[in-house]
Amino acid sequence: MPSDDRIDPPNLGSERETLRGFLEYQRATLAMKCEGLTDEELRQQSMPPSTLSLLGLVRHMAEVERAWFRRAFEDNEAPMVWSDEIDFQAAYDASASTGAEAFAAWEAEVENSRRVEEEADSLDLAGYQPRWGEEVSLRMVMVHVLLEYGRHNGHADFLREGVDGTVGA
Repeated sequence: MPSDDRIDPPNLGSERETLRGFLEYQRATLAMKCEGLTDEELRQQSMPPSTLSLLGLVRHMAEVERAWFRRAFEDNEAPMVWSDEIDFQAAYDASASTGAEAFAAWEAEVENSRRVEEEADSLDLAGYQPRWGEEVSLRMVMVHVLLEYGRHNGHADFLREGVDGTVGA
């Protein structure tokens, strides 16, 4: 089992502290699920016809972080990481990717997302989600990204078990 260095979200905290804590916990969970694996293991796909892999999930979550924090609050025209179009499915194709490449992109987007959130005066900060053509609050974005991690970390549980039998956390 990889080391579990995740910090639990606060039991008592403000709305913002709680959202931030749960989001950080989910980010750490994805990293933990990938810990100690080779590039080949990270690229190992689930059962056919699915091409889902842990590396594909990391790449996808880099896109999610970019789409919901960078594009909504900083630059509506920022390109996606692995797609010239807004194609979240492109990130799942990790066949030519490395762990170093994927984690560098993901970690850069996470750092940018943290900065956007920390610099905001309030969770009521409004951004513009170009895919929807609508304004969104920072609160909504944090909840949405948290749900994305929760869903995909469930996938990561099964993928990691398939790679080396590791289960739990």
